[in-house]
Amino acid sequence: MTLRIVQVDAFTSTPFSGNPAAVCVLPAPAEEKWMQSVAAEMNLSETAFLHREAGGFRLRWFTPTVEVDLCGHATLASAHVLWEDGHLPRGERAHFVEGLGVGFTFVGTTPFDYLVEVASEEVVRALRPDMSALGRIDTRGIIVTALASTPGYDFVSRFFGPRAGVPEDPVTGSAHCALGPYWQSRLGKDAFFAHQASPRGGDVRVRVAGQRVKLGGQAVTVLRGELV
Repeated sequence: MTLRIVQVDAFTSTPFSGNPAAVCVLPAPAEEKWMQSVAAEMNLSETAFLHREAGGFRLRWFTPTVEVDLCGHATLASAHVLWEDGHLPRGERAHFVEGLGVGFTFVGTTPFDYLVEVASEEVVRALRPDMSALGRIDTRGIIVTALASTPGYDFVSRFFGPRAGVPEDPVTGSAHCALGPYWQSRLGKDAFFAHQASPRGGDVRVRVAGQRVKLGGQAVTVLRGELV
């Protein structure tokens, strides 16, 4: 049996630019050692292997030396191959992200976290992620965001950090230090009113000022006591 492998330049519309990844669509799960050997032979930053599973595709990413927990450009490359090679109809969404359980429009990294944009505020609010799966991702946490549909807000987000002992953080200031520049590039403005759509919920004012991100918000005292 022969298997097709495709090299894709991701995050570009021009060949020989963007970020290259190899993609191999498998008929069934493959042996890990073999996948690692293929990735070493391809010698790209990432080689992706995927097969059908539970109404979507199981996706694994390998560098030339190790398996990694998540890779954005190889995921985009995998979706491209699924559509281009006819594994999925062109109008059908490709589903991969096992931990989040939803499709996404962007995956990137910050110095601390993964940042994932999904299709809508409704998707962000409805997330019921697999905390066990997210806990295996070697990063502080996962920021999930979308353009806001609620009047008055620019974008919404949620933050999941099971690896750091915080399954879901109610309102995460540090995440907004990454969300500010991200939405600045998407919306072309510097100031935002954001909502973190955790069960408790919270609002954050965000302003991108050169190399700094300034955050603002309100606070209220709910308890006073004494430690002895």
